[in-house]
Amino acid sequence: MAGYVRDGDGGTAAYYEHEVAPHVRRLRSRALRDRLAESLLFLPMMMLAGAVVLGGVLAEIDERYMINPNEMITFTPDVAVTLLGIIAGATITTAGVVFSLLVVSLQLASGQFSPRVLRGFWRDRHGQVLVGLLLSTFAFCVLALARIDTAAVHAPPLTVGFALLLTLLSVIAIVVYLDRISRNQYVGRIVQRVARETQGLISELPYGAHIGAKVGDPVDPPDVGTLGPPMIVTAAADGWVQQLSRRAVVAAVPAGTVLRLETRVGAFLTAGTPLATIWPPPADTAIAARLIAEAVIVGPARTMQQDIDFGLRQLSDVALRALSPAVNDPTTAVEVVLRIGSVMRPLLLADCPTQAVRDAEGRILLTPCDLDHTEFVEHAFNQLRRYAAPHPSVVVPLLRTMGMLRDCCLSGYRGEMTPDRVRTIAALDRQIELTLQGARATDMLPADLAIVEAAATRATGTPPGPPPT
Repeated sequence: MAGYVRDGDGGTAAYYEHEVAPHVRRLRSRALRDRLAESLLFLPMMMLAGAVVLGGVLAEIDERYMINPNEMITFTPDVAVTLLGIIAGATITTAGVVFSLLVVSLQLASGQFSPRVLRGFWRDRHGQVLVGLLLSTFAFCVLALARIDTAAVHAPPLTVGFALLLTLLSVIAIVVYLDRISRNQYVGRIVQRVARETQGLISELPYGAHIGAKVGDPVDPPDVGTLGPPMIVTAAADGWVQQLSRRAVVAAVPAGTVLRLETRVGAFLTAGTPLATIWPPPADTAIAARLIAEAVIVGPARTMQQDIDFGLRQLSDVALRALSPAVNDPTTAVEVVLRIGSVMRPLLLADCPTQAVRDAEGRILLTPCDLDHTEFVEHAFNQLRRYAAPHPSVVVPLLRTMGMLRDCCLSGYRGEMTPDRVRTIAALDRQIELTLQGARATDMLPADLAIVEAAATRATGTPPGPPPT
């Protein structure tokens, strides 16, 4: 990769390698680990390769050192051939059954909950280990069959013994997998996993190893209209923004530059649309454009590598599917509402990354597309309150959850609250009011509507306004 020498740097060479490349490598390695964690091929192939290598090692040991083994651990060649043949046939048949169970579980999860929760089933390490054990057992037994000399006095003891050990481990793994696959279909475990992943990212706010590093101090955003004609960096491909490095983006431009990102993690990029805008244009526009593009990881689907909003999206999808006429499961929707509350509480109490910062070299980074607390509130409740409106059993917990979040925003302040906290409370009040209006617009019984209005009153601490006439 070519280096990038900064203006006035006095000959500091390979600027890219020193400043930008480490952050880009970190993003790419994290993206690779995420893809491998969701792969049903990587770990089984590694286990298969290990079984093949171990088979050769054991065969060599058997040939050199196991000339007169203990009779209690040996088999005649004919018995060993029959045994290994049965094991090989049974494991490949069982592998087909396991694949069928996996496909059925994915179909059920996709139809009952949401296609976006399937990633949890792909990442199940126990399922990947089971597939790897079955493939390893089959390959090991087939290779062992080829090494058995039917004219010998006894079969290779270590090879046959290890084949039996693989068989026992495969049987145990099947039982464990059946137990897990039945439990993992329970909605409580699915939403718990999504909530934990989301809370893990929230715990790093405003800056952390996954969320991103701090690149400068907060500053008032400049009036870009007075900065002259900019340079616009466009996206090279379509896809979802899975990760981006603010430090790599800032390091890609000279000192004194104003750079505005036109996207965010979790947004969809269309090829040819603006990715970043730079004032003034750097001397080498091609290098700057390439460095910025490399600092943004784009993929075919959203991931949980940096995307807190995707966690809220998954939870909302499960609740919306539960409220659909085809499923009609308000109890699941209530459970999801409670989980959303457990995710939103630490999120609203945490500080979001500043959307305008200046680093030590005078470079200003603007990230106006980043979500703030009010937008997180909208994303968490906008769709959910619309589809929950006809269900008083869901509307009431929804109002109570929003009231709890409102109270946590108010707690701890005895003086003037920050503008961000004021806007967040206003956004929650609006969601409570819109939820109440939605319930009033349905054919809800007067008694149920009275319960909903009482919940809204407790949520805001003020009586709701009269229904529109």
